Amino acid sequence: MAFQGSEGMNVTSVTENEKTSQSTAVDSSDAVPLFGAPLDLGFTQLKNRSVMGSMHTGLEEHWKGYKKLAEFYRERARGGVAMIVTGGVSPTFSGRLSVFASQLSSAWQVRKHRDLVDAVHEYDTKICLQILHAGRYAYHPFAVAPTAIKSPISRFTPKALSHRQIKKIIAAFTSTALLAKRAGYDGVEVMGSEGYLINQFVCINTNQRDDDWGGSFENRIRFSLEIIRSIRRAVGESFIIIYRQSLLDLHESGSSWSEVIYHAEQVKAAGATLISSGIGWHEVRIPTIASVVPEAAFSWVTKRLKQSVDIPLITSNRINSPELAERCLQNGDADMISMARPLLADGEFVNKALNGQSQQINRCIACNQGCLDRVFEGRRATCLVNPRAAYELDYPMARAETRKTVIIVGLGVAGLSCAYYAALRGHSVIAYEAGSPGGQFNLAADIPGKAVYRDTVRYFETQLVAMKVDIHTGKKLGIEDVRDSFADAIVFATGVTPRMPDIPGIEHFSVMDYETAIKNRSVIKDKVAIIGAGGIGFDVAELLLNEDESREDWYKKWGIDTEYAHRGGVLPESMASGTSQQDVSYGSGKRKIYLLQRKDEKPGKRLAKTTGWIRRLSLRRAGVEMMQNVSYEKIDDFGLHIRYQGEQLTLAVDNVIICAGQQSNDSLYRQLQALGRSVYVIGGAKKAAELDAETAIRDGLELAYRL
Repeated sequence: MAFQGSEGMNVTSVTENEKTSQSTAVDSSDAVPLFGAPLDLGFTQLKNRSVMGSMHTGLEEHWKGYKKLAEFYRERARGGVAMIVTGGVSPTFSGRLSVFASQLSSAWQVRKHRDLVDAVHEYDTKICLQILHAGRYAYHPFAVAPTAIKSPISRFTPKALSHRQIKKIIAAFTSTALLAKRAGYDGVEVMGSEGYLINQFVCINTNQRDDDWGGSFENRIRFSLEIIRSIRRAVGESFIIIYRQSLLDLHESGSSWSEVIYHAEQVKAAGATLISSGIGWHEVRIPTIASVVPEAAFSWVTKRLKQSVDIPLITSNRINSPELAERCLQNGDADMISMARPLLADGEFVNKALNGQSQQINRCIACNQGCLDRVFEGRRATCLVNPRAAYELDYPMARAETRKTVIIVGLGVAGLSCAYYAALRGHSVIAYEAGSPGGQFNLAADIPGKAVYRDTVRYFETQLVAMKVDIHTGKKLGIEDVRDSFADAIVFATGVTPRMPDIPGIEHFSVMDYETAIKNRSVIKDKVAIIGAGGIGFDVAELLLNEDESREDWYKKWGIDTEYAHRGGVLPESMASGTSQQDVSYGSGKRKIYLLQRKDEKPGKRLAKTTGWIRRLSLRRAGVEMMQNVSYEKIDDFGLHIRYQGEQLTLAVDNVIICAGQQSNDSLYRQLQALGRSVYVIGGAKKAAELDAETAIRDGLELAYRL
């Protein structure tokens, strides 16, 4: 891969630009680069402070999926990460997340794990198997839990565990750890957070037992401690045991801060090597990893624990740059930095960081589209900005047999992707862009919480320059420019333009398309109707509602108690600013927004599973009026005339913003196709309907491998 660093490199200092970007809490001029420093665990040493956090890919359940999984982890190990934690593997059938989820409980299963471990060990990287029991989060009728209380995110009510069954599960955790050691793993991570079985024992809302496993806090943490003690006795001292502890439950029945400290002290005494910070329960409606979450938003809680316990701590969540990782370490937030999605986005992240090549990192944009959303749909995880992730064997880093000259017209993300992968395969690439590279992604970067999208465009541009791609910007091609071209292939990635629906008065001065609205936010007045409640409609509403928000405002908006004065680290409703509808100020006025759609379904229903609920909830709290099954009658000086729920209404708005889909810019492609030239079309130019960036970037990759 381009800009790959070498193994065994020396730690480099942060650059002057990187220093100035760090928090003022750190005197960067005197800072020692801790990210590249080794960590001594006594019986073994980690070569730097990076951890690839647990992330399920879906390959764990595929036939022969472990061969592909081995290559996926091999690339991350080659990229310099010190330790990898696998996706969750269940110790029992009842603990599987779904009926066909992965499990390690028999000797015959060891072989496929050994191949994976051997791939990682080629590069002096440690690897730990995460042992996860779903408890009441299991999506099957065999679910078990401390108490028979149904989870709001599963359709099945779990069966309450008996004392004998609890003992059997502890033994199963131990057996899985022994099998992991037999497979060559350097350790295991015991999943005790995010609302899974062990966490369910700890919290009073899910553990209402009155025996030795419930009641007092000491009894409720007994299950976690017995698992750690049992594993340590079985595997010996020279084996890593990470305990992923919920440091911030984010619900009112969660642990108090004194209980978190006590639990961590007991975890260490039971034999854990490290504690990894877990944040929130999956059922809690507080975002923890989406792009709206401030960077390193939860490292403060790990720092708070570090001041009270003497055991190496790992912090995580929204840490996606070397500068941010270094800042967390310098501030004493933790001893190691866990990054899952950032290493999905760029397997060379650590090597590039240690070589001072931060600007060449393909940055995670926290969109969840390629990874978590795909996993929830039962598909293989990948990455929007790196579609090779988990597809390394499908798209090997090998040169094409025949070098071709390829012209690419349009440098939105589809064109950037195709140019990058075609050049990587050895083709001679000439690219043309009428405006600035990035296309619709540049618009997305103006939406609150999505500024990091600019890093994707920056990454591709940096790579194309390094690979000497011939780029021409500000050049709009006509048929005469490409008709007689000498190229072996011409690729059209000319993108989309906003679609304007056929509504009487659509030409009224109050009407603008979404592209115009995003670029001219300051001229939009206080009463606005948005036609179209898909992703772009939500984007525009969020743009109009949000001003710059401080980190402290964000915590208060979502009810997060950074003083940890309340159980679970959540503020009472009366103290949280985002728990009720409120007017949203913009400049000197109060903005009223209507979000409308023709379809008779809940607005935002088709938004991504892991982030859509955040967007719907945010707009509802801000007082946006969402209307479905709307017919548009006309637009005039009085506003937008609609038919809604059998009545004719006039929305007296100052602006009408059209977010009603897009249409392809494919006319030049069609002309050349008619002439019989070897032409291809990708991204929005191929299909504008329900276009998303993940599809566009993958289109570029796939075509580059077909050329």
